[in-house]
Amino acid sequence: MAEDAMSTTSNCQLVGLQDYEIRDWTQSFGCTEEELRRAVAEVGVSADDVKSWLGR
Repeated sequence: MAEDAMSTTSNCQLVGLQDYEIRDWTQSFGCTEEELRRAVAEVGVSADDVKSWLGR
């Protein structure tokens, strides 16, 4: 059970590109969908890496 909770927590740190995730991440990072997609294409799905790439 603890492993499931850990997986869920880890997933929160990955940037997904489903419609609902894009909405949440663009609000969180203060960026456009295009900027978010470009960042993910450049650095991958790590939220920390995307945030750094965006300069936020």
